[in-house]
Amino acid sequence: MVVPAATVPLAGPFTLAFRLRGAALASHSAFPEIEGFRKAAGLTTTTTTRLLPGGQRSTELTVAQRYFPYAEGDYVVPAFTITVNGHVLRSPGGRVHVGAASPPLDVSAAPPGTGVGSLDQLLGKPKPKYFYEPPDAGQLALEADRSQVYVGQGVRVNLYFYLKPADQALLNFYDFNNQLTELLRQLRQPTTWEVAAPDPSPLPDTVRRAGGQLFLRFRLAGRTYYPLTKEALQFPALQLVLTKFKLLKKPEPGDNERLAIYKTYTAPALHVAVRPLPPPGTALVGEYVLHEGISGTRFRTGEAFTYTFGVEGSGNAAALMPPPLRPRAGLAVYGPDVREEALPDGRFRKSFRYRLVPQRPGPLAFDSLLRLPFFNPVVGRYDTLRPELRVVVSGTPRATASANPADDPFYGPALARADAQLQPLDVYRQVGRYAAWLLAALLGVAGVGWWRAR
Repeated sequence: MVVPAATVPLAGPFTLAFRLRGAALASHSAFPEIEGFRKAAGLTTTTTTRLLPGGQRSTELTVAQRYFPYAEGDYVVPAFTITVNGHVLRSPGGRVHVGAASPPLDVSAAPPGTGVGSLDQLLGKPKPKYFYEPPDAGQLALEADRSQVYVGQGVRVNLYFYLKPADQALLNFYDFNNQLTELLRQLRQPTTWEVAAPDPSPLPDTVRRAGGQLFLRFRLAGRTYYPLTKEALQFPALQLVLTKFKLLKKPEPGDNERLAIYKTYTAPALHVAVRPLPPPGTALVGEYVLHEGISGTRFRTGEAFTYTFGVEGSGNAAALMPPPLRPRAGLAVYGPDVREEALPDGRFRKSFRYRLVPQRPGPLAFDSLLRLPFFNPVVGRYDTLRPELRVVVSGTPRATASANPADDPFYGPALARADAQLQPLDVYRQVGRYAAWLLAALLGVAGVGWWRAR
């Protein structure tokens, strides 16, 4: 959509429109507000049908929005978008010059007693100087839950817009989706692992700020950043354009009491310092606790059981990998099966489930198999999650699975039932060839039968 430079009279409308050809209009978004103009109530739709060569018909639908200027002058139509049937139409905007009003109507030819013209032509349209801009307490804020973090420690950053409940009638979001895309681009940090927060609720929160004043808080965007290097996080100043309404100083019945303008709100830049980890300097970072689980109470050689190593806490779930498993003679370990669950307040639970088959009797301490070292940023030191479960395996010693796979309680019966005869590599190709021959023979028999029947 292109808005060409246009000149309109003070009494005449300026029009924005889109055209739809060969399709039905299912839905479309609202036309934008233009400072210095008043939207006409309702849209104007025009349908044109053309007869094409060959008897075909072409239908064209035009949807127009009229705008009436308040005063003479030059106005700028900012860039805007309109969504029609799910497709986004973009316009770079343009300029509109509002000239002098049209000459007075010639009423000499009108019959006596006939009213000609309109109140706008007789009394003039409302002028912007008759409107005033009421103050508002709107604020755009970029907030972080920490001013300093360690490498690998998460910092949650949210973009909020605050306003007082009384300001809801004065402010409205303008072209929010396109503005949000640009804001998220500016919030990106190339030296971090970024995790998006859940989609914000359209309903605001009620909070009290400095001085105990009540505000409505809209969360526009939220991200959690896990620094991968010791480079500080630098968030630039952000700007958001909203539509604000001026009010008529002396409203009269039938007057449009509001005049739409655009106001820009700015959130100051934000800095988050990043500290390197103390020596040795590489570890999983977060606050974690261990939850263990086991599938039984009695354990015998050759019988499988499961052990679950569960980690719960706050940190980067993607960085939590299965803890390294220490090999032990006489114990076959399979897995793990990994499960992850999100918890409230940004926490998570991640479990690693192993299947174990002991081949030797005796005590089995799981801390000799699994350990998870990590760095706790709250206390500023390293710690280790160590299992506390210990079991006692009874029974007679058995050969390990690596010595004789046929003795494995799971794979042994499967190996016994398996066919040991070697198969050619092109067995599927041969089956296809045989099937083609069979199909050709059946077609030949059917053809002979049909010929004899005739």
